[in-house]
Amino acid sequence: MNRDKPQQANARMVRRLLFVVVGMFGFGFAMVPLYNVFCEITGLNGKTNSSAATVPNLKVDEDRTVTVEFLASVNENLAWDFASQVTKLQVHPGKPYTVSYSARNRADHAVVGHAVPSVAPGSAAEHFKKTECFCFTDQLFQPGERRDMPVTFVIDPDLPEKVEVVTLSYTFFDTGKVATVATAPGLEDIEPVPEKAQ
Repeated sequence: MNRDKPQQANARMVRRLLFVVVGMFGFGFAMVPLYNVFCEITGLNGKTNSSAATVPNLKVDEDRTVTVEFLASVNENLAWDFASQVTKLQVHPGKPYTVSYSARNRADHAVVGHAVPSVAPGSAAEHFKKTECFCFTDQLFQPGERRDMPVTFVIDPDLPEKVEVVTLSYTFFDTGKVATVATAPGLEDIEPVPEKAQ
């Protein structure tokens, strides 16, 4: 009987540890989407909202100038050229500006990409309002297709005074979707890649 008690205690301990391991795995798996949602809402870590901003009539601050830098990159799995047509712009808070990015699909097949924006420093993210942006929708590119994509933005005059430089960066990712019709101009003819093709 005495020998059974330690074995039962050990079995209970193993079950508890397994439960903890499974719980930690599930928590870690859920952290990424939860973190992304949290960052979108709060602007933490430079995440910006993924929908077009409704910007009220802002008073233009002609006495203040903020430098906006534009960066572009692609995920290693995406065979695209992607760059901003301007690298730096001096802007007045409250005044809307439009810049363009250029992208080209170097692959021999149609590719659907999606751009993820980020703003640095993180404290500027909530003050950087995009009213028009290619990051709001999936982008279908035919083989060899090149396209200019505009971004219209305004910096809220409430941007902290200590922030003099704001960096807007985009990273394009392959969504894993393919066009079922090679000439489709929109996303109506796009479906997920079958698992066998991945």
